[in-house]
Amino acid sequence: MLDRVLDAGKKYAIEVIEDGDIAIDATVGNGHDTVFLSELNKLKKIYGFDIQETALETTNENISKVNTTTDVELILDGHEYVKEYVKESVKIAFFNLGYLPSGDKTITTLPDTTLTAIENICQLLEKRGRIIITVYHGHENGKVERDALLDYVSELDQKQFNVLQYQFINQKNNAPFLIVIEKK
Repeated sequence: MLDRVLDAGKKYAIEVIEDGDIAIDATVGNGHDTVFLSELNKLKKIYGFDIQETALETTNENISKVNTTTDVELILDGHEYVKEYVKESVKIAFFNLGYLPSGDKTITTLPDTTLTAIENICQLLEKRGRIIITVYHGHENGKVERDALLDYVSELDQKQFNVLQYQFINQKNNAPFLIVIEKK
């Protein structure tokens, strides 16, 4: 059976994470990716970004319920400012594009800030490092962001990066899909 999109994203992360690596959750949301990464107990540190304080509070609560040795730093700021906070090389980064499911649906990720964040994280990625992007495009802003993202990643230098699109093409209602960027 083929992996669901979210499970495939986790699998692509697990394949490359090693002890002592650094990770970024660029869109913390409800904290599912941050918790997943912290429970691996392999990472030295996770930087989590969100512009909504409630997202960070929820994530902090969820992290406190798991047994982890990973240092988690939650940052109330946009992911486009990642280089102001992260100075070391990064092995893995997660993005979930769209809006916080339980939050204000008018607050969404935006093409300009998302592409800036991805470009900055590409510069921080170590060899074999990956950016795993789940694209939710079932709303108007999501369609615009999807198109901008696909244009951007299709132009990444193939000598430096591999880019994978993982998508079920026969699903209705704009099912989410993955983009995985891997540094060579």
